[in-house]
Amino acid sequence: MLLLISPINVEEALEAIKGGADIIDVKNPKEGSLGANFPWVIQDIRKMTPKEMHVSATLGDIPYKPGTVSLAAAGAVVSGANYIKVGLYGTRNYDEALEVMENVVKSVKTFDNNALIVASGYADAHRIGAVDPMEIPKVAADAGADLAMLDTAIKDGKTLFDFMDKNKLQKFNSIIHDYGLKSALAGSIKKDQLQLLYEIGCDVVGIRGAACSGGDRNTGSIHRDAVLGLKNMIENF
Repeated sequence: MLLLISPINVEEALEAIKGGADIIDVKNPKEGSLGANFPWVIQDIRKMTPKEMHVSATLGDIPYKPGTVSLAAAGAVVSGANYIKVGLYGTRNYDEALEVMENVVKSVKTFDNNALIVASGYADAHRIGAVDPMEIPKVAADAGADLAMLDTAIKDGKTLFDFMDKNKLQKFNSIIHDYGLKSALAGSIKKDQLQLLYEIGCDVVGIRGAACSGGDRNTGSIHRDAVLGLKNMIENF
């Protein structure tokens, strides 16, 4: 299980790198759960990150505007991101989500055929009127994406497990793997929930809060010791 850590700037990215993260995920929480950062921030973090370490970039909690999102995807990949993450926030159903993702895939592959595309849904989709999270694996597969992911849209202290239990997450994970894709799970994940995600068979776990000093995504910042602690836990499962 790979550890994805989400810094907001180069200082946090350095802490994540020093802590041994597998994927550096550039985001901007001020713009939402999967808020997009600026192209120059992605560029600066890519330059400072070891070549063998992947850099991910979120495109935002995106609307149902395939053209807008495709242009954002092109900007992220040109800025140096290896993973392009799309938060399917404003897509209400499978058809809308598929239309967005198909165009994102086309846009990204035009610039970098080796870049990996992540279709991300929300475990609490019912709270924002977004596409059913159990549709995300099919959306990802049909669009030609590489990973299917779940996060939480509203960061109010609730975690992924407040909306989906182990059985439902295992089903989600199995569907993804049946399509031949990788799975990624996030959503205010706590340290004591890592074991459960590992048992489920999750390929990538996304974390910010638990990697911050004090364990708080809002008041703390990513610290290498916290990242190292998470990495050691995963390696010892």
